[in-house]
Amino acid sequence: MPATFTRYPVEIERKDTGIGGKPPLDRRPTGGGGDGDNWDNRPHGRRGPRELLTRYRLGVLFALAGDLMFFIALVSAFFVRQSVGHFDARENYVSDWHPLAVPPILWINTAILLLSSLTMEMARRQLFREIDVMDEWLGLGRPAVKRAAPWMVVTLIFGSLFLAGQWIAWEQLVQQGFYYNSADPSSHFFYLITGVHGIHLLLGVFGLAAALGALFILRRIELRQIAVDCTAWYWHTMGLFWIFLFALLAFFQ
Repeated sequence: MPATFTRYPVEIERKDTGIGGKPPLDRRPTGGGGDGDNWDNRPHGRRGPRELLTRYRLGVLFALAGDLMFFIALVSAFFVRQSVGHFDARENYVSDWHPLAVPPILWINTAILLLSSLTMEMARRQLFREIDVMDEWLGLGRPAVKRAAPWMVVTLIFGSLFLAGQWIAWEQLVQQGFYYNSADPSSHFFYLITGVHGIHLLLGVFGLAAALGALFILRRIELRQIAVDCTAWYWHTMGLFWIFLFALLAFFQ
């Protein structure tokens, strides 16, 4: 009698070449020799450096989106207040908005803030140089920290100079008789707009100081990259906000 063989389901599945050019199926347990390393079996909570950086960036962007909406509302109130006036005895519509000439020091402040954005970007780029990252992984020191720290110190100095320049601009306006609580709405909005932006930039200066300290405190390079990268995104955004607000005060009063 001819010998008969029984094909078990496991063997049929192993020899199935698939349909439509698909590779053969092999769903057998890997046993001790299989590593089982795939995306489905990845432990929950474990995230790579790039994914972690993206999450923090999104968090900063969401926070900045709230600031953007606030500044848009402030600018809208600025234009609405410009159009408000009253009728005089002859029934002529008179606007009580008197354009305010911005102090010349604000032009210098704007240049300083643009330079600080450039130095901040230089600091950020130093931490993502592949050759420096590889040197640190190989235990050859922290060359990225040595390259980025001076740029961050310069950025911190520029940010402090900008805030000092804003204070000087306020003092110049006070000497000219323009106060925050004066009857002139243009001076009121000038103090309000520059003050709100100054508070945001002051928070950025504190963030810069914290990120600078993180360069020397944090041991993991990806955490130092996250600290400096998120601070840079915030700093650049404050620079863009100031350019828009300064143009508003200088050319649209």
